[in-house]
Amino acid sequence: MRNLIINADDFGLHTNINQAIVQAHQKGCLTSTSLMPTGNAFTEAVDLSLKNPSLGIGVHLTLVAEKPLLNPAKVKSLVDKDGFFFKDYTVFIKKYVMGAIDLDEVAAEFTAQIEHIRSTGIVITHLDSHQHLHVLPKITNICLALAKQYHIKKMRIPEEAYFFSGGYQTDYKRILGKCGLTFLASLARQKIRKNDLNGPDHFFGMLAGGHMSEAYVLRILKALPEGTSEIMMHPGLNSKLLDLQYGWQYHWTDEYQALVSPVVLQSIKDNHVNLISFKELLHE
Repeated sequence: MRNLIINADDFGLHTNINQAIVQAHQKGCLTSTSLMPTGNAFTEAVDLSLKNPSLGIGVHLTLVAEKPLLNPAKVKSLVDKDGFFFKDYTVFIKKYVMGAIDLDEVAAEFTAQIEHIRSTGIVITHLDSHQHLHVLPKITNICLALAKQYHIKKMRIPEEAYFFSGGYQTDYKRILGKCGLTFLASLARQKIRKNDLNGPDHFFGMLAGGHMSEAYVLRILKALPEGTSEIMMHPGLNSKLLDLQYGWQYHWTDEYQALVSPVVLQSIKDNHVNLISFKELLHE
């Protein structure tokens, strides 16, 4: 049997992302999303999630780009001079490798983020993180401890197969980055299993992250292996507006269109793929 979780990241970041995610769930094949506790559109996302209980909601633990929930004075190693998280994962990882990140501060901020979502009444289906920082070994340990504390049994494992490209053309830097993430995710998978948590068997959406066109999603569906897979998506409405604000050069609208595409929906049926969320993922 082939089960498939199609998860949208960054729920709560911007209203155009929120609306795309909910519409992709209502009209298309999106089954799950990851709610960013620090996002500017968090309150709207919570309201939308409570109105759409069939949409699985995970925690998109965040340590970059946004502002922490805790007072910056309490998480000094995690923020810049303006009290914001560092601009991207490269800055964070450099400080992490140099031992300049206080792990107790990470645990405190993550606790605040999980509590922030729990306080809304949302039932959390899984943990993942913005820019996949939860697979850094010491950060993984923190996430596992919090998962146990809050009885969260599922976690994303962004272990995209080393040689899978789906025909996506990119540069060697992104390929190396994908392989590095896959290696760290494989180590995280071992810890996740040892700690009695579960995650999907397969992962797609790293190499072509932000560029998951209809054609690319169709190629994934045709290549989908047995077991449970996760496809990571980043849908949004009005790519030009979102790109002006975030500068990530994501094809937000193309990803939304892929999720509601009749051709994609038909391919899911033709390939006998069973759509689930992390909530339905068996805890083995």
